[in-house]
Amino acid sequence: MNLDALRSQLASKQKLALLVGTAALVLSGIGAMADTTHFFRGYLLGYLFWMNLTLGCLGFVMMHHLTGGDWGHATRRALEAGMRTLPLMLLLFIPILFAAFNLDQVEGHHGLYEWADPKHVAGDKILTQKAFYLNGTAFGIRAAILFAFWFIWSYVLSKGSREFEKTPDLSIVKRMENWSGPGAVLFFLATTCASFDWVMSLEPHWYSTIYGVLFLVGQGLATLAFMIVFTAWTTKYEPFSQSVTDKHFHDLGKLMHGFVVLWAYGSFSQFLIIWSANLPEEIPWYLQRTGHGWLILALFLMGFHFFVPFFVLLSRHVKRHKNKLIWVAGWMLIVRYADLYWQIVPSFKEESHFHWLYLVPLIGIGGVWLFVFLWQLQERSLLPLPDNSYESAEAVTMKQVQGA
Repeated sequence: MNLDALRSQLASKQKLALLVGTAALVLSGIGAMADTTHFFRGYLLGYLFWMNLTLGCLGFVMMHHLTGGDWGHATRRALEAGMRTLPLMLLLFIPILFAAFNLDQVEGHHGLYEWADPKHVAGDKILTQKAFYLNGTAFGIRAAILFAFWFIWSYVLSKGSREFEKTPDLSIVKRMENWSGPGAVLFFLATTCASFDWVMSLEPHWYSTIYGVLFLVGQGLATLAFMIVFTAWTTKYEPFSQSVTDKHFHDLGKLMHGFVVLWAYGSFSQFLIIWSANLPEEIPWYLQRTGHGWLILALFLMGFHFFVPFFVLLSRHVKRHKNKLIWVAGWMLIVRYADLYWQIVPSFKEESHFHWLYLVPLIGIGGVWLFVFLWQLQERSLLPLPDNSYESAEAVTMKQVQGA
């Protein structure tokens, strides 16, 4: 199969994604009119899942500019397309921003952020002291700053990639590397801030200094899993069937294995620190997530988010064979959703029952996200260098110098 066949498939999948996403968002809108509280909770859950992929793509683009490696050449175009979904995610952030302001709903704060209800804050001494930070205006200003940073770095790296596609010059690569260095540090800080504002503040009495790291690791794990699934699918078609090899999947599999370990390490460290300190303002977070039926999901995550994938990915055979690795990656996407669900939904003091609005917004946002992702992917050449090879920029430049 040639490149035209792949582009035809991408266009077909793009239309399907838009159709499914639009239908799910319409259904979500109907659900919002019937049950505002569960709509906002489900919307936040779905938004964070796909925002993790957008930010994860940006993070891995910077990481590859700093470290290099064949794994990045095999996924570069997809990663760049993923980070260019930021305008969509900014638009889809509006309902969450809306929930950060008290609009005299029945529950005041739409059942999402309790600090958004002035009456609730007035009766809570701790929230009153935190009100200078946890309020709708400050929430919106911080979100604007975060999106501005993500937009600037995404634009600069995307622009550099387009320039390098036309003129593979080492100076362009160095420029993107120079931007990626400080960008990686700022990315860590910005994403940590986002995790505090959007997720940790769901329970404003609770705090964890490790939470931002866990959020970042979850982003990386979800992004790697998605890239493995997508890249494995593209290898059915030219030019990927010849260009992407078992070595590329081996590298991606090793990276995913590393992030599985990091997730377990961070999760256990957070639990151990809070358990050993036994402070009344910290332990309720875990008490809520191990009671009311949530213990089953906690044990599920322990077994199937860490132990099973950890031992499966120890196998070199699994990591080098895409038809096996794709199943592990697909499973990791499922458990990433389960982990977000376990982190978010118990914050509302709910029993461990499932509401349909916890799934439909995920599908709706995912459909339009995939539509924009596939659209952006087709805007550029599908391979990262003009000569459709995986040579490094340094090698391309050296050839130009030697031929001069």
